[in-house]
Amino acid sequence: MSHFENKTLLITGGTGSFGNAVLNRFLTTDIKEIRILSRDEKKQDDMRHEYQAKMPEVAGKIKFYIGDVRDYRSIVGAFRGVDHVFHAAALKQVPSCEFYPMEAVKTNVQGSDNVISACVENHIKKAIFLSTDKAAYPINAMGMTKAVMEKNVIARSRQMLPGDPVLCLTRYGNVMASRGSVIPLFCEQIDEGKQLTITNPAMTRFMMTLNDAVDLVLYAFEHGEQGDLFVQKAPAATIETLAQAVLELRNSNVGYTCIGTRHGEKLYEVLVTAEEMLRAEDLPGFFRIPADNRDLNYDNYFSKGNTEFGKIAQYTSHNTQRLTVEEMKQLLLKLKLFGGTY
Repeated sequence: MSHFENKTLLITGGTGSFGNAVLNRFLTTDIKEIRILSRDEKKQDDMRHEYQAKMPEVAGKIKFYIGDVRDYRSIVGAFRGVDHVFHAAALKQVPSCEFYPMEAVKTNVQGSDNVISACVENHIKKAIFLSTDKAAYPINAMGMTKAVMEKNVIARSRQMLPGDPVLCLTRYGNVMASRGSVIPLFCEQIDEGKQLTITNPAMTRFMMTLNDAVDLVLYAFEHGEQGDLFVQKAPAATIETLAQAVLELRNSNVGYTCIGTRHGEKLYEVLVTAEEMLRAEDLPGFFRIPADNRDLNYDNYFSKGNTEFGKIAQYTSHNTQRLTVEEMKQLLLKLKLFGGTY
């Protein structure tokens, strides 16, 4: 946290779950200022009142800026005087992106490019761009737009000169109990006496808390070099295991019913592709995937290859540590929904 002492941090999409987790982690430190940039004045007003009530002695460090990452001129002013940026603004819901893919392009691709340009114009020191497992082997519009976002961050990182912003990426799966995730839905269904609706009992998902997501971004911030992508190693569970753990913790016998896979959903999450694993650095608790900095000299593509291709497996929620129901329950107990702190 010493990197942020007396510094100004800007979070795009800062009224979301990730932004709140960063505020809870940073506000009591020696950070100078945290800027929340988003387009929703109602969420900003709610956040302002929440932190004035629960943390009045430090709430003055939070500054709110209205702007939409799709509109460069609406956001560039918020970056003036900022040291570091966490870019979390995105369209994240898979079904809505499937029905409105061009809206996802405007926010996830064009919006992130506007953030890069604002960072360059305002001489930001370092910017971390948040991505998703769905960008690895994407099969849905949300993942495809995030994959292009990743490619563009890496492409623009190649153009940076000494003294320009350092651009890095993080990629993680679904965050437990974040806005729009399945755990709050399960709890709501139990409260209403309804059966839990699960898509496919064999479907696996990485299990990360919001605290883990912040840890990943901070690790990338501390260790990242131009164009690096970071992934945190995490356990996974089947949806059936998750549902059973929630039922047991809530002492409910409503059971569950299978409704089938939704638009654009995968059977398992991929955090590092097989191609990326060829150059990934295996670190304690993390993978670092350095940028592929080959240029447009196409001779290299024809004369040089990698004999290890096909021998290294991708890193997925199917081949990582698999949680039992009891282990899943212990992880759930860390969440506020079950009396924890996250």
